[in-house]
Amino acid sequence: MTDLRDDVRAAFRERFGHKPLGIWSAPGRVNLIGEHTDYNEGFVLPFAIDRRTLVAAAPRDDGILRIASTFDDDDTLYLEVALADLAGLAGPDGESPLEWGAYPAGVAWALGENGVDLAAMPGLDLMFDSNVPVGAGLSSSAAIESATAIALVDLWSLELTHEELAEVGRRAENDFVGAPTGIMDQTASLLGARDAAVFLDCRSLEVEIVPLGFGDAGLELLVIDTGVTHEHSSGGYGERRASCEKAALLMHVPSLRDLSVDDLARGEKLLTDETFRRMRHVVTENQRVLDAVDALKASDPSALGPLFDASHRSMRDDFEISTPELDLAVEIAQANGALGARMTGGGFGGAAIALVPAGDVSRVQVAIDGGFAEHGFGQPETFTVAASDGAARDA
Repeated sequence: MTDLRDDVRAAFRERFGHKPLGIWSAPGRVNLIGEHTDYNEGFVLPFAIDRRTLVAAAPRDDGILRIASTFDDDDTLYLEVALADLAGLAGPDGESPLEWGAYPAGVAWALGENGVDLAAMPGLDLMFDSNVPVGAGLSSSAAIESATAIALVDLWSLELTHEELAEVGRRAENDFVGAPTGIMDQTASLLGARDAAVFLDCRSLEVEIVPLGFGDAGLELLVIDTGVTHEHSSGGYGERRASCEKAALLMHVPSLRDLSVDDLARGEKLLTDETFRRMRHVVTENQRVLDAVDALKASDPSALGPLFDASHRSMRDDFEISTPELDLAVEIAQANGALGARMTGGGFGGAAIALVPAGDVSRVQVAIDGGFAEHGFGQPETFTVAASDGAARDA
């Protein structure tokens, strides 16, 4: 973090010609279990990871938002938009003219929609740096949103809780960026805690911090970034969400959250095969989340292994959001000592995770590298992650 702070501070001065007032950061997240359950008002169990997005920021006196990052090739480049013009850019039809800058700009817009008088707020210079992999299913977008949100709260002297900021971030992503995601990612990024998972009820938005105990059990969580990027706003994510809403309508419930495994037999009779399989994934995945929480509370984190395996089969076969690279990563991890493995994130690319005894991590990594090369796939990036604290001011 020290190097990233120095880098983002130096980049801010080079790009904008003055010093930042402060530096704020927020973590990416890995979802232990509970995929595509969030927008179905179900349960999820993510944790904030020890990879973060930083924003160096300072106020302006002209109502202009200037956004830049260390990843821009042109050292003079930044996106510029007036706070007063943000409303006209909400709900983009297709690709946003702000590109990735739509995420931080969307947070400012969503704060305005939440009652903040943007006309009375100073403009801002924002410079981003990050070591959260992009497109890996580790929610780099929520890390940007959450870091922006806590920076704006400080710089604009707002009184909003982290729970309220999670909703701000979700609204920014849904209604400004145009990605139909749930609230899990922002909640994990803002409310995460060291060595703990965030158990979120996506209907009530109640949060419970659940200790993981991986270290005491001699376990590591290995992330396998396949390098296959995905795009929620233009991929099959929206189609899956529509299928879930259709299933709930035909099952006469407000949401698939209201169904249990006992309802599956009735659903199989009422629904088409595809819609039923979409429903079955969500219903069984909700139960797996509850089972995982019970295992962690019983100090039995190794019990997550079989739940990981079942979750991946469900996403591969019922929800059909896996890829050959993700399937291969899971299979190799399972065959080389992992207690369980599954794809994580929205699907159609990204990363898999494996719960691995600490002494077997290197063996799994070597086997994955070799297996991907043998199949002609691009070289994956593998690394362990630990549960981290959520968004905060760093300097």
